[in-house]
Amino acid sequence: MTGSWEARYAAEFFGTLILVLLGNGAVANAFLKNTTGNDDPGLANGGWLLVASGLANGGWLLVASGYGLGVMLPAMMFGSISGNHLNPAITIGQAVIGIFPWAHVAPYLIWQFLGAIAGQCLILALYWPHYRQTTDNEAVLGTFATSDHANSQLNGFVTEMVGTAVLIFGAMGLYRGMFFHQNIDIANIGVGLLIAAMVISLGGPTGPALNPARDLGPRLVHALLPVPNKGSSHWEYSWVPVVAPIVGAVIGIWIYKIFFGL
Repeated sequence: MTGSWEARYAAEFFGTLILVLLGNGAVANAFLKNTTGNDDPGLANGGWLLVASGLANGGWLLVASGYGLGVMLPAMMFGSISGNHLNPAITIGQAVIGIFPWAHVAPYLIWQFLGAIAGQCLILALYWPHYRQTTDNEAVLGTFATSDHANSQLNGFVTEMVGTAVLIFGAMGLYRGMFFHQNIDIANIGVGLLIAAMVISLGGPTGPALNPARDLGPRLVHALLPVPNKGSSHWEYSWVPVVAPIVGAVIGIWIYKIFFGL
C-alpha cells in the first residue's frame, strides 16, 4: 500500500461504494419488477444473447457477475492504495493475524460502512420506480440485505462463516501465490472470479453476504429510509452476516498462515 492514510480511507469508501452499487444493483436489476434484467427480452435486438448466456430474466449469473466485477474493478483501481479490503471481516482478520495495524481498523470500518450506505442510497434512487412497482417485500429486502432462507440462523451462520473462510483463504493464495507476484491485476481478476463463484455455489442459503458492511450498511438504509413496499428489515437475523464473516475471515487467514506462511 502506497497511499497516505487519508487516501486509504477514501479508497475504502469509494471501493465499497462501487462494490455495493454493482453487487446490490445487480440484485435489484434481477429481482425488481419490470427492470431490463427481470423482463422477457425476446429474441430480437440481441435478446437471444441474454437467453443463451443465462442472464435473461435475472438470476444468479447476473447477480454473481455484478458482485464479481464489484470486487475486481475497485481492486484494480484502489488495491495499491488501501489494499482493497472493502470488507470489515478482512480488515479485522488481517489485524488479528498481525499484518494490519489495529490503530487504523476503526477508521477503515467506518469508511467501509459509509461507502456501503452511499452505494445503497444510489441504488434506491436509480431503481425507485421499480421499488414502487415491486409488491414482494422479501424481494425488496433482498436488494438491500441477506436473509436465512431456511429459517435457520445456525445454517446462516455456518454458511457465512465457511464462505468467508474460503474467500479469504483463496484471496490470500491469489495475492501471495508465486504465479501472480509480477502481475497483481491477474490476481485481481482471480478474486473477482472467486467472488462470482462463491455467489453461484454458496449463495443459495443466505445470499450470501461474506461482508458485514455489504449487509449492515444497506440494511440500515432499508430500515431508516421510506423505501416503497418494504416490510421488516429482519433485525433478528442481522447479527449473523456481521459476526459470521468476521469469524470466517480469521479462520481463513489462520489456516493459510499455518500451511503457507505470510
